[in-house]
Amino acid sequence: MKLSQLIADCNVISIKGNENVEVMGITSDSRQVRQGSLFVAVEGICTDGHSYIGKAIEEGAGVIVYDKPLIEEFFSRVTYVQVENSAIALALIASQWYGNPSRHLKLIGVTGTNGKTTVATLLYEMFRRQGYAVGLLSTVCNYVNEKKYPTTHTTLDPITLNQFLRMMVDDGCEYAFVEVSSHAIHQKRVYGLKFAGGIFTNLTQDHLDYHSNMQEYRDVKKSFFDDLPSDAFALTNIDDKNGLFMLQNTKAKKYTYSLKNMADFKARIFEKHFDGTDIEINRKQLTVQFVGIFNVYNLLAVYGASILLGLNEDDILRTLTVLKPVAGRFQTIRLPEGFTAIIDYAHTPDALTNVLNAIHEVLKGKGNVITVVGCGGNRDKAKRPIMAREAYRLSDKVIFTSDNPRFEDPLDILNDMLAGLGEEEQRNVLTIADRREAIKTACALAKSDDVVLIAGKGHEDYQEIKGVKHHFDDKEEVEKIFFGK
Repeated sequence: MKLSQLIADCNVISIKGNENVEVMGITSDSRQVRQGSLFVAVEGICTDGHSYIGKAIEEGAGVIVYDKPLIEEFFSRVTYVQVENSAIALALIASQWYGNPSRHLKLIGVTGTNGKTTVATLLYEMFRRQGYAVGLLSTVCNYVNEKKYPTTHTTLDPITLNQFLRMMVDDGCEYAFVEVSSHAIHQKRVYGLKFAGGIFTNLTQDHLDYHSNMQEYRDVKKSFFDDLPSDAFALTNIDDKNGLFMLQNTKAKKYTYSLKNMADFKARIFEKHFDGTDIEINRKQLTVQFVGIFNVYNLLAVYGASILLGLNEDDILRTLTVLKPVAGRFQTIRLPEGFTAIIDYAHTPDALTNVLNAIHEVLKGKGNVITVVGCGGNRDKAKRPIMAREAYRLSDKVIFTSDNPRFEDPLDILNDMLAGLGEEEQRNVLTIADRREAIKTACALAKSDDVVLIAGKGHEDYQEIKGVKHHFDDKEEVEKIFFGK
């Protein structure tokens, strides 16, 4: 593809060299440069692509796209394109390279602190069950129709993202559902994509290791809705205090969902049990296989988006009754000793509170709650004492343990958590850095009718320690204890 075509939508400041040179590939990683590649130098969190321009040229790059003044000498065999913003240019070039695939799909983005994976995955399941060709890009897994691909990020880099969207178009997909993280919005990974709709779930504390404060985190989320086109829809949870804020400047058609207020899509809860919940959506009663108020919000978002995308209401309601929880999201294991283990991805204070409240709503005081929880290393430290307090407040017994310590000392993370408790409270909790031993201990303490909540990792099948991922699956650990699997 010619360079002039690739950069047609970019805000170009200057070009030195041949604007009509043929580009043989695109990348923002100098290690992936091949002869004739276009290399986009993007400043990242840990590294700056501008430092690798020389290496990219050595590897055969024919075009360099950049946004900072260059101190290297210019080579006549290389075309240099200075743009206003390299991250935006990368997203636009990636879309062009793959034939602007988002324009050929009904692409729906789901954003918010909690619930993104569940909402996006259930929408994928909903439309697949209705006979549509569908794609999914999520934290847990990526799908092109029934073809499954592993995932590395909540939202992929622009090149991989557009590559997947192209695969979906080529495979006949009509719809695609994508988790949109605040990192991705801020880093312009979804810039230039044509969204048919956006869904806001909620906003609670998370990612303050990346965003400077909650206001910045909120404003980044809002910018996704600000950029939606007028022919798209914006569906928001108005029970969240930031729900209506998300809609303030959007050009998209505005819709709301709620359990507490008047809304376009409204639900009520009648009965809660560990096998599911009896609810009503827009005055239609049904039983779903999900537990907790937070999951009713997720189902309501799925219902609302499905209606807005044109599905038949009765078909939607029937499908909602057969959908099952996403892996690692309030995943229930009934154990022969008479107690229940629940695996959940809850790794923010609000998510942990929601899951524990959901357990209590079903237990109704008939059993104890034993919680195993840790916090990730090299992530938002401010939430550690808050999560510890919530776990202590809403559990009968608590075991603090490792999550993914990454490059931090697990004991330092545990001490940060313990700092959220008073001296007397600290004496009432167990700290077991070895997650496997923590799970074994919790199961040994449980009696009939109790619930053991193992929180923080959910679907993840690894523990990351000192940069190395070791196989570890919470669900597998429980099953080994009781079923020898």
